[in-house]
Amino acid sequence: MSKRNKHKNREGVVYSTNPDFNYFENIPGLQETLSNEQQNLIVRIDRKQRGGKTVTLVEGFKGSPDDLKELGKMIKTKCGVGGSQKDGEIIIQGDFKEKIYQILLQNRYKVKKSG
Repeated sequence: MSKRNKHKNREGVVYSTNPDFNYFENIPGLQETLSNEQQNLIVRIDRKQRGGKTVTLVEGFKGSPDDLKELGKMIKTKCGVGGSQKDGEIIIQGDFKEKIYQILLQNRYKVKKSG
């Protein structure tokens, strides 16, 4: 990390002369994960800006990046395909909307189909 960005996440105080002062840092991604029943997930198909390839998107996940990665891995394993997780959404290669919908229902997620 460069010197310039070293203190970027600090909130509130710019400088303190108190030697015992502790800075509070705003660390992104440390969000508490909601339970499966409280999640409002949306499953949809997307073809835009992907070179004509079809992907299935799972959107609306509220929680930590580690939990999102774990859910994405479980879905990819059950579908037998590749994909990725980023920006709070799971991208699965191919048209698996119905299969992913059933997988999420079996794991007690609140899920809707879109499109």
